[in-house]
Amino acid sequence: KLRIIILLIAIAEFPLIVHSQNQNATQPQKKIALVIGNGNYISGSTLANPENDSRAIKTALQNVGFTVMEYENLNRVQMMKAIDDFGIKLKNNDVGLFFYAGHGIQSKGYNYLIPIDATLQSEQQVEYDCVQADRVLALMDGSGSKVNILILDACRNNPYPATHRGAFTKGLASIYAPKGTIIAFSTL
Repeated sequence: KLRIIILLIAIAEFPLIVHSQNQNATQPQKKIALVIGNGNYISGSTLANPENDSRAIKTALQNVGFTVMEYENLNRVQMMKAIDDFGIKLKNNDVGLFFYAGHGIQSKGYNYLIPIDATLQSEQQVEYDCVQADRVLALMDGSGSKVNILILDACRNNPYPATHRGAFTKGLASIYAPKGTIIAFSTL
């Protein structure tokens, strides 16, 4: 998994290296990442790896010059704040990267990241109890950064009781990538 992340970073930085050489710029690229690992769910199934994955990704990103905002086991309010803070800080950077490990779900054609405090009993609750992945993309797109990378390492199986399994669409939906954006899914 880490090799794939490093490959994505190298691919994303290639246009910046070429641009810098053409401009004879000697300033290093400014890179920031938001890394979230949610595994300790209050309701639904607990995941074993998201916290470890987020720590490993944080270290790998720091090793290639990223400033990393890393969080574990966030509730909905905390996730929204972390994403909004990332969107503000991203405005002064060349490269932005968002990595999420945890439960993810698709509802009505949109992908949602599931906070640890979500207690979904019906599909109608998803929009209000989860965080839409498009929120991150919108902030990235509006930031003015040259390259953005969105990586969703989302466990797609429905973590909620068997009586509610039929209400949710299996898998994650396709995502529109704004110009300069790379999107990667690492899903089970």
